[in-house]
Amino acid sequence: MAFFRPRVSREAEVRHHADQEVGRGFAQVLEKAREAERALRRARAEGAGAAELRAAGLAFDRALTDALRTAEAARRATLGVRAYDDRIRRRKGVATPEGARWTAEVDRLRTLREENRLTGIARVPRPFVSAPTGASAH
Repeated sequence: MAFFRPRVSREAEVRHHADQEVGRGFAQVLEKAREAERALRRARAEGAGAAELRAAGLAFDRALTDALRTAEAARRATLGVRAYDDRIRRRKGVATPEGARWTAEVDRLRTLREENRLTGIARVPRPFVSAPTGASAH
């Protein structure tokens, strides 16, 4: 009796290797995000203006997005090359301790980024422009 063992697609292998390369830089990217967070907190503590707070908040958002992309790549690489083509393999990979750790890290970074987008990016007030008088509203 012969057993059929499906081969992994070439595309899955290429994506797996690319994700491994991206995932290796997670520590450096995460440190950049921490540095951007410290800069944002420092600007808030010093009472910076709205424009500076907005710039620091946007820099933190970009750093978090980079960290999130890197963590997602590392998660996919950890789940294994077969997980790219097979959802059952993906679920089994998430059930491993390493897969669960990366999944929790991705969720943590995503939550932090959303929180920053909702409350951390200062809004610069726009000047009020009134409608011209005498214009009819139809």
